[in-house]
Amino acid sequence: MKQLTKAEEEVMQQLWELEKCNVAAIIERLPEPKPAYNTVSTIVRILEGKGFVGHEKEGKGYLYFPIVKKSDYSNQSINKLVDGYFQGSFKSMVSFFMKKNDMSLSELESIMQDIKKGSGPEGINKKNK
Repeated sequence: MKQLTKAEEEVMQQLWELEKCNVAAIIERLPEPKPAYNTVSTIVRILEGKGFVGHEKEGKGYLYFPIVKKSDYSNQSINKLVDGYFQGSFKSMVSFFMKKNDMSLSELESIMQDIKKGSGPEGINKKNK
């Protein structure tokens, strides 16, 4: 799966939320200053070329929808982060974020409980390293 640029990811976030929409609906949900219609339309076509987005004709225009699930992309992104910056160690990544974000022991225990219940963050691939 290809990595997305920041702009492509912003558009995908809207498509994952809306599930099926036209370019105008995506623009409506983006923060100010709003990008030009042609800019968003170009990004959607790039995403389509990368295999992330599909379309169907509706009237004179198109409705776009995600082909790649958000959880699949999240999983790939997290694995790339863990592999690239933490030598494949999920434990090292958690330790890093605990130190940098001054996470309390109770917060870490809460996260561990969620993971054990299977309701942890979507897409995290538990690696035994």
